[in-house]
Amino acid sequence: MQINLNGKTHETPEGTTIAQLIEQLNLADQACAVEVNKALVTKANHATHILSEGDTVELVTLVGGG
Repeated sequence: MQINLNGKTHETPEGTTIAQLIEQLNLADQACAVEVNKALVTKANHATHILSEGDTVELVTLVGGG
């Protein structure tokens, strides 16, 4: 299925959860903030929130530095 991920079309298997998407993107070891269709999805819900065809996902990781 296709979703819109950070402004670009992204292909992911049907039934993918946010946690699985984060894993697919190799970001599992990073802190991530996720918004789906302009609604924040808390980390506690990443494993149960199933993405749907056409969802708009904004995924932001934190970057440290100085």
